[in-house]
Amino acid sequence: MYASWQEMEIAITETNITLKSDVLKRDVVCTLLMPDDNDITEPLNLLLLNDGQELEAIHLKDTLAELNNYGRIRPVVVVAVHAGEERLQEYGTAGKPDFKKRGAKAGLYTGFIKQELLPGITKLTGIEKFNSTVYAGFSLGGLSALDIAWNNPGLFNKVGVFSGSFWWRSKDLAKGYTDGDRIMHDIVKNTPVKPDIKIWLQTGTKDETSDRNKNGIIDSIDDTIDLIKELEGKGFTRPEDIQYMEMVGGGHNTETWAKAMPKFLAWAFGR
Repeated sequence: MYASWQEMEIAITETNITLKSDVLKRDVVCTLLMPDDNDITEPLNLLLLNDGQELEAIHLKDTLAELNNYGRIRPVVVVAVHAGEERLQEYGTAGKPDFKKRGAKAGLYTGFIKQELLPGITKLTGIEKFNSTVYAGFSLGGLSALDIAWNNPGLFNKVGVFSGSFWWRSKDLAKGYTDGDRIMHDIVKNTPVKPDIKIWLQTGTKDETSDRNKNGIIDSIDDTIDLIKELEGKGFTRPEDIQYMEMVGGGHNTETWAKAMPKFLAWAFGR
């Protein structure tokens, strides 16, 4: 008799590590979620996650275990990077702070990911190459994940953005702002060659209440839809390259992102 997926209990181990970052000049706490070695019979995938301090709130460990045990996803190693006290400076778009000069250390954070975290994961796990490498994040952490993956397609295959801060702008609303001042949209528009990555985007209809252009659609949805249009202008297609999930009643919170997480994981690592 063959065992069904429901009978195959795959254990997920959780470990906290601290990396002393020379780039960021601080200790960086990361939480690792890994399938038990005895349960692995195929190549592993890697998920980097910003705002790793939210792991418990988004129930990621339980979600991974359930999806694994039902055969929905391929085995995944998660490295969740906890945000530090300078989150508003380290997240954002590298080399392009917003109008309040937030995100001034985003380039350093990119350097940390490339020069210290990824090599550190290889050293820690002994895995030289993962089957796929995916980056994801929430809100400003989602903007950061997209910016890093967009500019490093040789390192990442896919990126997931939950309630992304695509309002990130170079000009204050009260000082002549136009939609052309949105930084991530401008980065996409001015990238000469389409990066070889796939992108998953999520918003909630209650992400916020702001509506800059008074069109009856909240800014987070408008900004995300406009970003999709810029991506399509670069040659990205739906649904092959872009997946968009709009959650009715979804808010800008971990409860909503936890509900969206299974869909994202099935998209990123599905069988």
